[in-house]
Amino acid sequence: MTAVDPAQALKDFEAKHEFFVGIDSDGCAFDTMGIKQRECFCPWLIGYFGLQPVAKAARDCKEFADLFSKTRGANRHKTTKRIIAELLPGHPMTRARGFEVPQYPHYFAWVDDPKSLLSNDGLKEAIEAAADPDARGELELALAWSEKVNECIAQIVKGMPPFPFVRESLEKIQPLADVIVVSATPNEALAREWEEHDIAKYAEVIAGQEMGTKAQHLDYATKGRYAKDHVLMVGDALGDMKAARANDALFYPVNPGDEVASWKRFHDEAFERFLNGEYAGDYEAELIAEFDSYLPELPPWETK
Repeated sequence: MTAVDPAQALKDFEAKHEFFVGIDSDGCAFDTMGIKQRECFCPWLIGYFGLQPVAKAARDCKEFADLFSKTRGANRHKTTKRIIAELLPGHPMTRARGFEVPQYPHYFAWVDDPKSLLSNDGLKEAIEAAADPDARGELELALAWSEKVNECIAQIVKGMPPFPFVRESLEKIQPLADVIVVSATPNEALAREWEEHDIAKYAEVIAGQEMGTKAQHLDYATKGRYAKDHVLMVGDALGDMKAARANDALFYPVNPGDEVASWKRFHDEAFERFLNGEYAGDYEAELIAEFDSYLPELPPWETK
């Protein structure tokens, strides 16, 4: 029996319009990133990875890495490695208490391997292939944590509406451009959130992590289907911009902490500039420069 390709819906996608808009979900269309990171990811990160003695520092690092820095919106395993291996050991609380942050070299090696599928399914495959008991143990710990996070999200993240001007923007886009959700969130959570608020009807495909990376989503859906400067990615993280650039697409940034104003600008001005061929160039560059200022490289405790 031939295995079903999770990304087949993207690969089979047929353009209906001359223009295409890809939209990220968490933290971009929905105000869900903060509650997911603070109430679901962080408590279980502390619990599973043995960070209880420096819980406040771990929270500081988690918030910086996942919400207010250049790694905002990155894959959960990549930022977990960044927090544990890079940020937390240098936090003032960690140093003051002489706390030795537990390290997970086998898990980190899996995260750094470009061949790894950075998802629960990818972890399961790696566990099956692991001959070293220590490696298996670390990967099983990471999987248990990741599954607990998903369970927590399903229980806690409910009734979170899209940002103001998202629905209005989708209503404006749909008659004029093809819309696809381009996200690193698991498909189940994505579909639930978009259907819960009756906006799934505006998207041709809702693509989550099981369908590949964001860059792959855009590649599968747009390659050979649209003219230059007719593809726009809307996102709130540098990873979204990189996915756009990897596909020679334009990028519209939703500024972290200033999402409502960003969506109003998209609705009132930016989308029409995109349709009129007035988006690329100086206008896009100004928006990206502003966006970059919202995402520092160094944490505040290293800049004081």
